Amino acid sequence: MSKRTSIIKALTEKFKGIDGNQPYQINLYENAHAKLKFWDEVEQFPAVYLSPGTEMREYHPGDFTWGFLNISIKAYTRGEESSEELERLLEDLEACIDANRVLVYDEIRGLETTEILVQSITTDEGLLAPYAVGEINIQVRYALT
Repeated sequence: MSKRTSIIKALTEKFKGIDGNQPYQINLYENAHAKLKFWDEVEQFPAVYLSPGTEMREYHPGDFTWGFLNISIKAYTRGEESSEELERLLEDLEACIDANRVLVYDEIRGLETTEILVQSITTDEGLLAPYAVGEINIQVRYALT
């Protein structure tokens, strides 16, 4: 499995731990997936879907290379209070990201990320009611060599 895929899957597993117990507000019922789905394809709510984006490289002497992987996290809720639920879910996702800035993504080889940073958070601003859609874009830094 590639490093990109391993990072996405490891982060997805961390999101499955969002269960409504402290420090989280929302129970995802393990409804986090390492693939892309759009709001009209989602059947169970709340739901979170992750997909890899562009990746950049930063080359250093001694054959050392940083990888910077952009990941899009789509969050979906549905119901009468979907916008408020979405805001709580986005806070939970951000808390989970903050708690896992250094993320082990390959236990066998001992590989882990160096940092995970939130780049942006956007929502549909209530336009899709009774659905609510949010997106968190993150950047993951990890060593390639």
